[in-house]
Amino acid sequence: MDVFKKMTMLSLEQATVLPYLSYRLAMDGINVIRLEHPVYGDPNRMIGENRLGEEKMNTYFMAINSGKKCVTLDLGSPEGQALLKELIVELKVDIFATNQLPRNYEKLGIDYQTLKAVKPDIIWVGLTGFGPDSNEAAYDPILQARGGLMELTGNAGEDPQVVGVPLPDMGTSEHAYGLVMKALVKRAMTGEGDRIDVSMFMSTTSWLTVPITLTKSFGNKISRRGNTHEFFAPVSVYETKDGYVYIAVGNDRQWVSMTQLPGFEKLAKPEYEKNKGRIQDVKNLNNMINESTRTKTTAEMIDLCNKATIAISKVNTIEEVIEDPYVKNAMLSAKDPITGTQIWMAPPPFMTPFLKESNQQMTFPPRFGEHNAEIYGKIAYSQEKLAGLKDKGVI
Repeated sequence: MDVFKKMTMLSLEQATVLPYLSYRLAMDGINVIRLEHPVYGDPNRMIGENRLGEEKMNTYFMAINSGKKCVTLDLGSPEGQALLKELIVELKVDIFATNQLPRNYEKLGIDYQTLKAVKPDIIWVGLTGFGPDSNEAAYDPILQARGGLMELTGNAGEDPQVVGVPLPDMGTSEHAYGLVMKALVKRAMTGEGDRIDVSMFMSTTSWLTVPITLTKSFGNKISRRGNTHEFFAPVSVYETKDGYVYIAVGNDRQWVSMTQLPGFEKLAKPEYEKNKGRIQDVKNLNNMINESTRTKTTAEMIDLCNKATIAISKVNTIEEVIEDPYVKNAMLSAKDPITGTQIWMAPPPFMTPFLKESNQQMTFPPRFGEHNAEIYGKIAYSQEKLAGLKDKGVI
């Protein structure tokens, strides 16, 4: 939609939680300008491999920073804070976002009241570990541990494990994305801006729908169970002649269909007719299923189950996921105009009009301070003035 192309976001961002939010908004066509300290920058710039042969452009940083511009600015200085206010006014900034600790808001001149005084209809976003009243440091695995995700991940009786993707980071980003869209609708209808605070911890625990209800309401003990499910069976990973498949039987009717597959007839036991009986004997049940799946190839199992409308999937490697036709045709890409390096990014959760229009191409992740001259030039800062600010360490 053209309306997003007319919007600008300033994002004082680092790590993952806020960069992923601004990346999602960049997919909508919003003009995202990331702000970084002129000396330290985003630590994630130094993570991963240095494939471009230049500092602060390592591979880990590239995954969620395409489609953005970058300027450097020291908000610890009065001149830097004044410059921020100029940017907000002159660029008609719609959204300001930060994942700084709350204790830094007023010190850096980025608190909501200060920026609202500069632009009354601004949408202000603060992403924090535990909310605006807490200054506890928080990284994704810490939140997974404290928020119960690790308790639910791993094999029964073995060490708790982190989830394979940073859900507290990216889940918070998605929650914030929805709130930003609500704020934009509100502003379009009323002309009023908004303050949005999202706690990564509360975002994380909000996913614990069934575990919290059953634990608090009924005293159930919910913990990790490996590949099995608390309430459905069979739901697990099974070995084939040449790999693994995941099979999920969601009801008793599907179970009957499974017992009618060639080689699985021995599963048709009276005690397994109902899901409750299968849950009560899940270990033996899964051993019997494995005896049958090991006699067939992965392709044979997938063919049999698909014909019987039983949910099944090969356990894919990331390389295989990339080649899935749904994924392959929806991936995003960006090309570096300097080195010619092409990078590919994960498909978006939905294809936005902006991405369709750009043929799923985004601009290359910005170099450190790459757009200083362009952005500051828009507010009539000359090269000489910028050079002076750089000498002072303001940019």
